[in-house]
Amino acid sequence: MTPEPPPSDAGQRYEMLQAGLDLLDQGITVFDADLKLVAWNEPFLRLLDFPEKLARVGTPFEAFIRYNAERGEYGPGDHEIQIADRVAAAASFKPHITERQRPNGRVLLLRGEPLPHKGFVTLYSDITEQRYIEHLTEHQNIQLEERVRRRTAQLENANANLTRANNENSRIAAALMRSEERLRLINDTIPILIGYVDKDEVYQYANKGYSDWYGHPEGGVTGRAVREVIGEQVYAQVRDPVKKALAGQQVTYEYQMDRLGQTVFARSTLVPEFSADGQPLGFFVFSHEITEQKRMQAALVQAQKMEAIGQLTGGLAHDFNNLLTVVIGNLAALQDHRPDDAEVNEFVEPALQSARRGVQLIKRLLTFSRQQPLEPEAVDIGRLIGGLSKLVRRSLPESIAVSTDLGSAAAHALVDPGQLESALLNFALNARDAMPEGGRLHIAVRAVELAGDASGFDVPPGQYALIEVADNGTGMDAATLARVYEPFFTTKRFGLGSGLGLSMAYGFVKQSGGGITIQSQPGQGTTVLMVLPLTTPEPDVDQPTDEATLTRGGELVLLAEDEPNVRRVVRQQLIDLGYPVIEAENGAQALTMVEQIPDIAILVSDIIMPGGINGRQLAEQVLAIAPHMRIVLMSGYTDDNDETAADLPILGKPFVRQDLARALLRANKGKT
Repeated sequence: MTPEPPPSDAGQRYEMLQAGLDLLDQGITVFDADLKLVAWNEPFLRLLDFPEKLARVGTPFEAFIRYNAERGEYGPGDHEIQIADRVAAAASFKPHITERQRPNGRVLLLRGEPLPHKGFVTLYSDITEQRYIEHLTEHQNIQLEERVRRRTAQLENANANLTRANNENSRIAAALMRSEERLRLINDTIPILIGYVDKDEVYQYANKGYSDWYGHPEGGVTGRAVREVIGEQVYAQVRDPVKKALAGQQVTYEYQMDRLGQTVFARSTLVPEFSADGQPLGFFVFSHEITEQKRMQAALVQAQKMEAIGQLTGGLAHDFNNLLTVVIGNLAALQDHRPDDAEVNEFVEPALQSARRGVQLIKRLLTFSRQQPLEPEAVDIGRLIGGLSKLVRRSLPESIAVSTDLGSAAAHALVDPGQLESALLNFALNARDAMPEGGRLHIAVRAVELAGDASGFDVPPGQYALIEVADNGTGMDAATLARVYEPFFTTKRFGLGSGLGLSMAYGFVKQSGGGITIQSQPGQGTTVLMVLPLTTPEPDVDQPTDEATLTRGGELVLLAEDEPNVRRVVRQQLIDLGYPVIEAENGAQALTMVEQIPDIAILVSDIIMPGGINGRQLAEQVLAIAPHMRIVLMSGYTDDNDETAADLPILGKPFVRQDLARALLRANKGKT
């Protein structure tokens, strides 16, 4: 691959570097400024399935592209155009990372980096298995030994020739120095940590990336013991793999360490080197950082947990709302039948209020688990913060004092209340983590007039609701503050935070037409300032309270509900509204009754029912049989995204008789 080196210390170092490159499970190529092949390794040919005839110093980049085009790797089309396009792209080389799927199904990751004196180096990694090669085959060892013997013979011959010609010796020595510098440059440029450790656990070589990783100057690792270089914390994790490698076993492992104030992770493979008689001489170390991969895996696990919580919450909401339908329905009926009984109302009214608070609790759980459809509305920010402060106080330790300043005038903003609550709760929990020994958390809101970009929020001029969340915790330095909105960035100990809270809050505020800034200094606490455009709430429209104006009554209603207690409450409400009622326990039974009883005028059906036919499917089939049938659907909770029957009234459980009457009125209007 390079001019033949003389038998010198430099030549031995060259051979060690080249042998190390050939042991990599990643392929490497180096092309000069004229797009000529300068250096490569065996894995490159193997991973891309190139023939040995192309593996020559000076082979044009175009030859590799033409070979791929002729074997159909670029698909149908004009081969010359395909070749020209790729050669042109290489000539205007830019750093890049890309993936390529081989015809054999393996996926390669290509990472290209420019070299200081033009040309570029490319690293080819097989990421299908994410593991280094478990062992070197006997065939590869034989090839390596044969290559060493062949190179030794060539060097001996070169040495004889150099002895006879001093001028030729100078030229070859200079060429060897250039080759060594080139290989060293390659080793220091590729994104992998390379080292060599002898049998006494002393480093005999380490590339620049390896030295940088452990915080040592370039060249500051060679000649030092492993324990001294990597420190006691890391050595305790790698002691056993090192012993196995020195015993002749190839081993791959992962470890973690504290670096620049952060916990980082790396994966290493130790590849033993053997003497001619099979005795271990030492081992090569090949490592790369996997911190980002670990964080993304942790974020994925967290997302899966949240998805499971959301599914669990959805199931609980359905059952809990059915229970509340029975509770609220019976309590409201008792109150309606004995309106003047003060003794009864003394017990009924608090029970009704508590049941309705249960309804709001379920809605909040669904909102936080992202199982509730979210829509912006005119929100009284002060009232929302006042209600949320109770939840915040219960979520923080007693050592943190919570105070609020909600202002004297109501400030309404057009936002999604669930997302706003989620963002504020995230700010509060971040403040809690910043005050492990206790402190103060203050939440305030007020209306302000902003002049636009001069405000620092990057919003148009206008009136805004300014929300302030301040703590007196540990604060953040400038470097951390500059990255707080980055997804997956977190300063919390690994596994305690996904790094998504502030990025999601930032996206929510921007989508709502607002802005956000964070002010913080180490030891001075943190203040989050968020502005949202003010809006004018729509005036409340009084709902008719006279049930005679809400319903006509008298028509036969088919009630389909699988829960007996819920069915009993809804049946009584319909009877109280003046409707005769017949009942079905499931969708199949209800469909049979519609087919056999032509007098049914209205269908009131739960959406989630057993038996193979849910409420939406029942509505669709009933309308096919009786297009003029009026239908009201009831739902304790459903995550069904089917658009079927989307124009039908959906009555959320729990509800009272007046809510049912209004739903029937909407169903009547839909058929007029």
